[in-house]
Amino acid sequence: MNTVLRPNSLHEVIARDRASVLHPFSNLHAYAHGTAESTVVETGKGSRIRDAAGREFLDGFAGLYCVNIGYGRTEVAEAISRQAHKLAYYHSYAGHTTEELARLSHRLVTMAPGKMSKVFYGLSGSDANETNAKLVWYYNNLRGLPAKKKIISRERGYHGCSIVSGSMTGMSFYHDYMDLPRGGILHTGVPHYYWGAEAGETEEQFSLRRARELDELIMREGPETVGAFIGEPVLGTGGITPPPAGYWPAIQQVLRKHDVLLIVDEVITGFGRTGAMFGSDMYGIEPDLITVAKGLTSAYAPLSASIVGERVYEVMEAGAEKVGAFSHGYTYSGHPLGVAAANAVLDIVEREDIPGLAKTTGAHFQALLRKTFGEFPIVGEVRGVGMMAAVEFVADPATKTRFDPSLKVGARISQAARDRGLIARAMPHGDILGFAPPLVMSVQDVDEMVAIAAEATRQVMNQL
Repeated sequence: MNTVLRPNSLHEVIARDRASVLHPFSNLHAYAHGTAESTVVETGKGSRIRDAAGREFLDGFAGLYCVNIGYGRTEVAEAISRQAHKLAYYHSYAGHTTEELARLSHRLVTMAPGKMSKVFYGLSGSDANETNAKLVWYYNNLRGLPAKKKIISRERGYHGCSIVSGSMTGMSFYHDYMDLPRGGILHTGVPHYYWGAEAGETEEQFSLRRARELDELIMREGPETVGAFIGEPVLGTGGITPPPAGYWPAIQQVLRKHDVLLIVDEVITGFGRTGAMFGSDMYGIEPDLITVAKGLTSAYAPLSASIVGERVYEVMEAGAEKVGAFSHGYTYSGHPLGVAAANAVLDIVEREDIPGLAKTTGAHFQALLRKTFGEFPIVGEVRGVGMMAAVEFVADPATKTRFDPSLKVGARISQAARDRGLIARAMPHGDILGFAPPLVMSVQDVDEMVAIAAEATRQVMNQL
């Protein structure tokens, strides 16, 4: 039997990693052959992480929008440990539960927007959106509407990268060479006023046009074939783009007209990031199904949830006498360690009023970002809400002329920021620098984050 020894140097850790790990969203050739950077992350505290080489980074992206309560919250680790010592695992099939699972489910149904009824658990936002797609199909089959199955997403919407959730994601590079999107998934226009508005069109007029386009799409496909619409309250990976004025009321009016379910993807916006507990609360959205993950546990353990509205659940329960058991579930649905982490995190969210903190700190962040970057001649738009924001760079703001993609302006600014100790993300679909820091980030750290981003921008601007 071969014995795998622990590596005794940072060089050896990186060598083993390059030889054995298939990293997501990485250039496989560059990484395997050492021309792409490897960062061995060792520890984190508050809004900062430290790597094994001793470098400290201010994390302006909270991991991947997810470490909302910050790094190093020992009370969450202790909750996971207590549960692991008591009961590390049992399944939730056939009515099996734990005290923590019942507690978490009750609090989610109670705190969620709209009229919610039940909670189904997974491990990621991707699998939760797979579940929501199946629930749409199941719901309409039980209603005797077997053709009402198509799901409409938006261009630049992000809903995961599994088979159905990846198809719902409206960005082509998630589809290329992966045989996506699959059939039955449609896409409608992105609600980005800066790039999408026609000359002289107000935000409200733009929103009404997007709603009219949705209505026309449903009519072309046939309302009897369209089961659901899925959308993030604020576009995340598609550019961190808040909705234009009047957008969500206009969209919901179309959905009600055609008896189309609304899946609200709150994976990023849930649990405080916008300054409200849910993005739906902020924008007056009434969901039928809600997708949550990320902030549910602040990424201290994997857990996702599909929160099922009364409208959908009542049909499911009524159909049970005919169809029998609800035949969907995972080995780790409602895993005790993830559930314990979620309850500990939500205790912090409620006790420390994390949404209120994000609203207050976020107001300072948004104002400072606009003041600082409003003076740059290559900035087309500064946008955001709460503790999520983006700066979009263009060659000529007056004409909205983009930079040549080969210049990789956004990526270069992101790298220049990283070289200065700040993690801010180069977003796809443009030269965009994105921010989504921990919701507990201090005002002082916000000031430092914006200052470093401005320095990085000046460096690249001078190079250009």
